Amino acid sequence: MERMTKIGMVGVALIMLAACGKGIPSYDATGTFEATEVIVSAEAAGKLLRLEVEEGTRLKAGEEIGLVDTVQLYLKKLQLEASMKSVESQRPDLAKQIAATKQQIATAEREKRRIENLLKAGAANQKQLDDIHSEIAVLQKQLTAQTSSLQNNVQSLTDQGTSVAIQVAQVADQLAKCHISSPINGTVLARYAEAGELASVGKPLFKIADVEQMYLRAYITSAQLAEVKLGDKVTVFADYGDEIRKEYAGVVTWISSRSEFTPKTIQTKDERANLVYAIKVLVKNDGGLKIGMYGGMNLQK
Repeated sequence: MERMTKIGMVGVALIMLAACGKGIPSYDATGTFEATEVIVSAEAAGKLLRLEVEEGTRLKAGEEIGLVDTVQLYLKKLQLEASMKSVESQRPDLAKQIAATKQQIATAEREKRRIENLLKAGAANQKQLDDIHSEIAVLQKQLTAQTSSLQNNVQSLTDQGTSVAIQVAQVADQLAKCHISSPINGTVLARYAEAGELASVGKPLFKIADVEQMYLRAYITSAQLAEVKLGDKVTVFADYGDEIRKEYAGVVTWISSRSEFTPKTIQTKDERANLVYAIKVLVKNDGGLKIGMYGGMNLQK
């Protein structure tokens, strides 16, 4: 009877060990999968004319998928461009404006040389030479004053033109922001607005995520911290439950510099560990990984 009891106890122990073997797979660290998510918001205010996205739509970076009403901004741009043309038309031609005065000076210089020659020959007097010198001096002052005035006028018009050009650039930037596009390659996760609604600056329009590059956010203990470095290759498992899991190659891309309390839904290699460090492992998604899915990882020895 005692022998049978011992045999029975051994059998129960074996059954318990077998049951434990069928439990949760042993991982060095566990966590959930996440992706880089971006909430795209309106950058311009106005009526939302179109928003061509639905949940699950795949988009490329820079692909235009929506438009905010641009009529008023476009009319303002036309008005500013007309003002710029008007400013440019007022710009004086400096060379033409002073050409007449320069011609007078050139004529006076020739007359001075003629009088000097006559004076040498005794056919002219000193007063004639003094008079032509005075005339040239007056013309030179006129040219200087005229040039200075025209340059000031040109500078003023240049400043006006620059100011208008800046306003045109600002409106052009606002017009560009009326065109809604995807900032990244990814899949639309949620849509928050509909065509016909009034958009305000900062209003969320849709959320997109790059699900081709997924991250397993896992947690390691302080004892494991010394074994993990940035760039380390690890083995990642997507856990589908019922002992169904799929293996992926992963690379450690981030290690938290601060410890935190172990999240309730996370299991660690050392169940007694209260403090853990979060890490991110980059995994190329073949379509089988989903945001929020449970996963695990094993360090490559």
